[in-house]
Amino acid sequence: MRMKRILILLMAFVFTFSIAGLSFSKESAEIKGMVTKVEGNMLIIVDDMGKETAVEVKDAKDIKVGNRVVVKNGAVTKEPAESPGSSRN
Repeated sequence: MRMKRILILLMAFVFTFSIAGLSFSKESAEIKGMVTKVEGNMLIIVDDMGKETAVEVKDAKDIKVGNRVVVKNGAVTKEPAESPGSSRN
């Protein structure tokens, strides 16, 4: 009987934490990187670590492949272009 209670409690914790994890989805995250593909309002962005992320934005009409952008809550903004001699840390 005790083992059954422990198992039920463990399953409840797993369910609770998995639901809580959904609230931290990419929709609220800030994504920074270079645009590698534009299809309508869907952008493919590669960050500085090389991770590729697909994200839907509200308006991508001024965004082109090669732009550095920041996406947060569906809003996309261009980052200023770097000068050729500068390096990113």
